[in-house]
Amino acid sequence: MTEKDIILKNLENINNNIEKACIKANRSVDDVKIIGVTKTIDIKRINILKELGIKTFGENKAQELLEKYDNIKDVSWHFIGNLQTNKVKYIIDKVDLIHSVNSLKLLSEINKRASYINKNMPILLEINIANEKSKTGLLAQDLPYIIDEIENFKNITLNGLMCVAPFVENPQQNTQYFRKMRKLFIDISYKNKDNINMKYLSMGMTNDYHIAIEEGANMIRIGTGIFGKRNY
Repeated sequence: MTEKDIILKNLENINNNIEKACIKANRSVDDVKIIGVTKTIDIKRINILKELGIKTFGENKAQELLEKYDNIKDVSWHFIGNLQTNKVKYIIDKVDLIHSVNSLKLLSEINKRASYINKNMPILLEINIANEKSKTGLLAQDLPYIIDEIENFKNITLNGLMCVAPFVENPQQNTQYFRKMRKLFIDISYKNKDNINMKYLSMGMTNDYHIAIEEGANMIRIGTGIFGKRNY
């Protein structure tokens, strides 16, 4: 099989699983957006995925995004990895959404850099929903303070939440965390605050995206499920 055949087959499998999850949750498949995760993936294969209809890509590292940005046209780039404050200036004009905002310091830097180019930057807050010491992200109890502070950042709009659930053998084990994320999302949606327009719940990856969809995810981040296992 060619690389295109493999990617097409994988994508068809993912779309079938999305459809099953949406039927189970009484949702429309049009509500769910696939973010193609391109970490370590070469430009050729990214362009194949683009040809197959996926036009939104998520990058984990600023340097990789910069290397790919000029070689892949007419797509939307999202930043989904741990973003260092000193790298914000390099990506602020290139991404349409930052999923992984996890501190007040990072919020402040994004707001500052966006103001320099007269841009309003849509962001998601990353929640460490399982309180894992090995992962970055805000703790749920930190959210009220952060939400209050967001009103002070005029070049940022909070568009939703993101999480990386624990890697587990049985994806059903993550149901509890996805439900908690959904509740947080709804609670913030009810708040009448400036700079907040809740649209996106970014959760679910190759191992558990079907469970995430059942619990309300409308953005899923898929890399291995599309391209196969990475060679590090």
